[in-house]
Amino acid sequence: MSAEFDDELTSNQWETLKALRLPAWKCHTLNRFIVDQLIALQLAARTDGHPVLTEKGRKALVRGSVRLWDVAA
Repeated sequence: MSAEFDDELTSNQWETLKALRLPAWKCHTLNRFIVDQLIALQLAARTDGHPVLTEKGRKALVRGSVRLWDVAA
């Protein structure tokens, strides 16, 4: 996972990425524009019309954002 996402992802994108862990039926209220951004970054994909995490997206979530660590401290 490249550190480039730490600088590029907004807090809304991180929240949407975390929300993609939920079952597909609970993800219907996600902001489509942000989901499309995550798909462009290959952190998410569409399966059967629903957004899902990719392996790269799961790695990003596990690693977390260094920029967001500062906010939590």
